[in-house]
Amino acid sequence: MPAKHKEIIVELLRSSNLSVTDTRVKILELFLKSNGALEHADFEKLTGKSFDRVTIYRTLQTFLDKGIVHKIPTTDTSVRYAICKSECREHEHHDHHVHFRCEECGSTQCLDETDVPAITLPQGYAMHNVEVVVSGVCKSCQ
Repeated sequence: MPAKHKEIIVELLRSSNLSVTDTRVKILELFLKSNGALEHADFEKLTGKSFDRVTIYRTLQTFLDKGIVHKIPTTDTSVRYAICKSECREHEHHDHHVHFRCEECGSTQCLDETDVPAITLPQGYAMHNVEVVVSGVCKSCQ
C-alpha cells in the first residue's frame, strides 16, 4: 500500500475514534483503490480468505455509523457502499449526490459534480434523505 494511502486511512480511522485494525485498514484500502462503489461480495473476493463475511459486515456497518461510507440504493437485493465526503459525520450522512449505475459493466459511480434535482414535497411531509440513481452506459463502456 502506498504510504499516502496508509496516512489517509490512519487519519480517517483516528478522526472517527476507531482503532486502527488490519481489517479496517484493508477495507478502506480497497475503497481507495476502487473506481466506484463496492458491494459486500467484492470485499470477500478482494480480501480472499483474510476476513470472514461477518467481520466484513460489521466493519462496513461501523463505517456507516461513523459517516465513513454510505449505502447506494440498487434495483436488486445487493447493497453497494462508497466512501463519504468530508461533510459526513457519525450518524449524519450528507451524501446528497447522484449515483450512476452502468448497465454494461455493472459499476456504480458517485457523481459528486451532478446536482440532485430540487424536490418539493406536499405540506405535512418531511424529507430526510434523497437517493438518485441513474442507469445507462458509463464513459468507459461507450
